[in-house]
Amino acid sequence: MAKILYCLTIVILSLFTSCSNSTLQLFGDYSSEFGKYAEQLDTDKQKQALQQLMETDSSKYKSDLTVKAFYDSISTAGMPWLWFTDEGISSDVSDLLEVMKANLEDALLNTESFYIDDIDTDLDVIQGLKFDSVGRDINEVLMHLEYNLSKAYVKYVTGMRYGFVRPDKLLNKLYFREDRGYWAHLFDYEVMPPNYKETADHLSRGDRMEYLLASKPAAPKLYKSLVNGLKSESDTIKRRKILAGMERCRWRLNHPEYEKRKVLINLPAQQLWTIDNGSVDSMRICCGAWSTKTPLLCSQLAYMQINPEWSLPPKIVESDFARHVGDSAWFARHKYFVVNRKTGDTLNIAHIGREGLKNGGLRFVQRGGANNSLGRIVFRFLNNFSIYLHDTNTRGVFQRDRRTVSHGCVRVQKPFELACFLLPDADDWTRDRIRISMDIPPVTERGMKYLQTHTNAPRPLRLIDYHGIKPKVPVFIVYYTAFPNPDTGLLEYWPDFYGYDKPTLNAMTGLLKKI
Repeated sequence: MAKILYCLTIVILSLFTSCSNSTLQLFGDYSSEFGKYAEQLDTDKQKQALQQLMETDSSKYKSDLTVKAFYDSISTAGMPWLWFTDEGISSDVSDLLEVMKANLEDALLNTESFYIDDIDTDLDVIQGLKFDSVGRDINEVLMHLEYNLSKAYVKYVTGMRYGFVRPDKLLNKLYFREDRGYWAHLFDYEVMPPNYKETADHLSRGDRMEYLLASKPAAPKLYKSLVNGLKSESDTIKRRKILAGMERCRWRLNHPEYEKRKVLINLPAQQLWTIDNGSVDSMRICCGAWSTKTPLLCSQLAYMQINPEWSLPPKIVESDFARHVGDSAWFARHKYFVVNRKTGDTLNIAHIGREGLKNGGLRFVQRGGANNSLGRIVFRFLNNFSIYLHDTNTRGVFQRDRRTVSHGCVRVQKPFELACFLLPDADDWTRDRIRISMDIPPVTERGMKYLQTHTNAPRPLRLIDYHGIKPKVPVFIVYYTAFPNPDTGLLEYWPDFYGYDKPTLNAMTGLLKKI
């Protein structure tokens, strides 16, 4: 019995030793994804290959320049490579490519500009162990892959997170005012510039894939709507409008979709929408002419004035009043008067010559009332351009298809309705006081009696001159030539009458596919 046990022990030990040797041989020779080529891995050669890549890289993209600087720093610090080890390629690579390829396709972004084709070629060589057949050293291939993966990551993440175009740099250097000698300021949003360094720093962090997945356009709901529209649209002109809109969605600024209650103005649509959760109302607008474009901005509507006087900006005085200098009848007919700023005295227009138009000491004012160019009500908000929303005394202009007629302000078709939206808690008498002050028939018994007892009173009847808006209501002036109607949700297309789409897409030349 003892002899039998001894023999069995010998057999088991022999089998164990044989299996152990086989296992050791299997993982010893092939534990690396690079197979026999793992023996050729050489850190010095990799550093040399990387240095040569960076020296011959002529790209001027800030994302690529940032990656260069990043590799200079990690090379000095002796940090490990980011996308591979001696055992093989990081699993993050396949996840990165899956995300990028899907989203680049949705946005019609050129994969070649994101080095996807070169990355796929290198991966094919590595995974097929084709180094000898293509005549490339494994260290050179791995560093080519490493460098391109990092450049792809930083360019994609910063582009999706911040946009590929700097709107403030582009739009504020688009239109030079020859008459004034400076560039027109057309874009006044506070926009966050791309943070290339932050993105590059995530390359070596454990959360780089989470950061990648979180790098989405700043207006995701609108972006998704435009992506869906692009997939179903074949018309080239409309597709270009959508692509321009998708880039604007990427700009990291205060987008309207984050506010439940707001006033939204889309200039190409020449429409204003009042939006309060699911409740939407719309009205036509008039906006700035080509030479006096309405700027893009966001602010908060703070107060309204009924029957406002209009203090004319000096540039309007110089451009529009020169031919009427000395014509007292014309000034009287249009309810204009001139005030000395220092003394407050009203001056005789007959004594003011052309030079007086340029005199900073004079203030040209139009009296409030039915003939005032601002109409019967104006809605004020802080901004850098002295623009506002207002009624108009020439209401026929709202019947035009193209309504780019103002000096930059926005004229609204339904000013009383806008006032009611901004004052949701106003009582019936407050609303009737606004109506009566605007020469709109009252609806309350108290309002009707007031009119009956003031039949002969001078017009306008000034029951209310000012009303604060509390809480303040956000107002957004945006520019989308393809935009889902806030009321219907249907994607609508509008003329690019300010010409912003073309330079936006031109700035993305090379990034976008040809359509």
